[in-house]
Amino acid sequence: MNELLGLYIDHQMTAPLAVAQLSEKIKPLAADLGRAGILLVATCARVEVYSDATALRDVNSMIFSDFSYGRVEGADAVAERLAEIASSAHSQILGESYISQQLAKATEFVTPNSLIFPIARYAIDTGRAVRERQQFIASFNYDQIVEDIIADRFPNGELPDRLYVIGAGMLGCGLIRSDVGKRFRSKVVVTRNPKNLRKRLRPWVDIEVALMRPTEIGYAREPQSVVVVATADVNDEYEATLRDALLRLEPRTIVDLSSVPVFSAAAVRDLNYVSMYDDEFLRFIEQNNNQLTPKLPLVFSDIKATLQSAQIDLRGR
Repeated sequence: MNELLGLYIDHQMTAPLAVAQLSEKIKPLAADLGRAGILLVATCARVEVYSDATALRDVNSMIFSDFSYGRVEGADAVAERLAEIASSAHSQILGESYISQQLAKATEFVTPNSLIFPIARYAIDTGRAVRERQQFIASFNYDQIVEDIIADRFPNGELPDRLYVIGAGMLGCGLIRSDVGKRFRSKVVVTRNPKNLRKRLRPWVDIEVALMRPTEIGYAREPQSVVVVATADVNDEYEATLRDALLRLEPRTIVDLSSVPVFSAAAVRDLNYVSMYDDEFLRFIEQNNNQLTPKLPLVFSDIKATLQSAQIDLRGR
């Protein structure tokens, strides 16, 4: 049997924006790779593939041709790294809550009878458990950072009007379920497919949110409103539609959480626009990471001990 192998780049190895751009390029390959027994982990901060050495023989040149990449070898090492990722110990925002969901979603593409599938699922469970056990939880998660940026834009107790969340994926839905919009008169999710989102929102009976298509916003100025961009699924046509709507809307601020920013500062001209790569956002990340970095050795040792003590031979699974 071929030994498990992992190849990876992440935000600690090269420029975060370059990693995010590669991730967007590679994500569409997830289903095809999964059918071949290869786990693709493509998030805003990493591009990683895991399988047996034979399956990965050609993948490194196809995906990592322009990058120097790291590697982990053997079932134990692969399980350990995946558990560390699931715990958010390798995230840009240490302790953030979305990465384990992204990993679990990635495994859904992988054929269950592959070598990597059971190891990845066990590693995810381990990483989640250790995160909770060690209370390795971000004080400045994406939700909190957005909330603090909004508070900065309304420093004198002004009442905000509407919160627009563009995107109905994991991050967008997380935002509308959080406390980010509690100060606003109303919340709006901007999506190209309101019908599908309406079905997904049915279990959340306590959430009051309006659904709009991109072409339905921006027909009046709303200087007391805030827009949060929480989607990466933006082609040129959609970007132009959103840009024109926001230029008409003239919100108090636009917070772009896309790993590859949807707009450039020039595209939205005089509007107040903050991306994940701007100093204001990065200061929150630095503050959070300074708080959690001392806990990293505990997280790593807990994961290692948990995997070593498990009554499972990972090599034989």
